[in-house]
Parts: sequence; C-alpha cells; structure tokens
Amino acid sequence: MSRDVRGRSYQRFVLLAAIYLQFISGLGADPSTSNDATTADVHSNSSSKTGREILYICLGVAGFVILSIFLFKHWQKKKREEQHARLLRLFEEDDELELELGLRD
Repeated sequence: MSRDVRGRSYQRFVLLAAIYLQFISGLGADPSTSNDATTADVHSNSSSKTGREILYICLGVAGFVILSIFLFKHWQKKKREEQHARLLRLFEEDDELELELGLRD
C-alpha cells in the first residue's frame, strides 16, 4: 500500500513539474537577443498606446470630478441666494404688516 501512495505522489510531482516547466520555457526566451526587431517595436508601441489610454482615462476622470465640484458649488451659491432673497422678503413683509397694524410709526 505504501508503494501505491508513493507512486501516486511521484506521478503528481512529475505532472506539476511538467506544468511548471511549461511556464518557465515561455519566460526563458530573451527578446533582446532575437533577430526580429519588429516584435520589439510592436511591444513598445503597444505599451506607449496603453500608457496614453491610461493618461486619457485619468484626465477624463479628473475633468469629470472638477466639473462636478464646479456645478455643486454653483448650485450651492444659487440656493444660498434664493434663501437670502426669501429671508429679505419675509422681513419686508413684516415691516409692512407692522405699519398697517399701527405697531410702528
């Protein structure tokens, strides 16, 4: 029985080692020693394109945030002006009421 367990663990070890070696073989190639220069150019172009896309996304998000803050501040200012005007009208009406009732000369 111990021989059967060892055989299975050995098979698992060989299987995992084979999978591991498949990953290493892809990483082992050195692109700087390859004779194909177009591969390196394509890689650099794609990385700069990705960098530009990230930059555009960040600028878009920053612009959206700045626009949202501006609109929120503008809305607050309008709301404050409306409340101030309502308060002034309220006091003006009280003055007129006092004059009509004769409470004030």
